Amino acid sequence: MAITRNIEIDGVEVPFRASAAVPRLYRMKFGRDIYKDLAELQKNVSESDEEKSSLSIESLEVFENVAYIMAKHAAPDDVSASPDEWLEQFNTFSVYQILPQLIELWGLNIETQVESKKNIARLTAK
Repeated sequence: MAITRNIEIDGVEVPFRASAAVPRLYRMKFGRDIYKDLAELQKNVSESDEEKSSLSIESLEVFENVAYIMAKHAAPDDVSASPDEWLEQFNTFSVYQILPQLIELWGLNIETQVESKKNIARLTAK
C-alpha cells in the first residue's frame, strides 16, 4: 500500500509517494540500491553540520535522486523526465529539512508493509 504526503519545498506543496515500487524505480533510473544509499545518506547527514553545509556532492546527489523518484512516483505526469529538470522548478531547499520528512514517509511505508504481512500470516494460519 502506497503512502503519499505533501512536503513544502520552496513555498510549494510537493507530493511524494513511498511504496514497494520505489526501490525498483530508483534502481531502474539510477542503477543503485536505495537502501544502501539512504543508509549512507542518513549517516552523512547526522555527521555533518547544517550551518557549514558540509555534505559531500555525492550525498547531495543521492538526496536529490531519492526526492526525485518519490516525487515522480507520486505525480508521474507532473514531474519532469530528469532530476535536473525537476530541480529547476525550485530556487533552493535544505536537505536537512526535507530528508527527515522523506525518511519518515519511507519508514511509514515499511511499517505498513510489515503490518500487512503480519495480517496475511494471521489469516492464512487459521
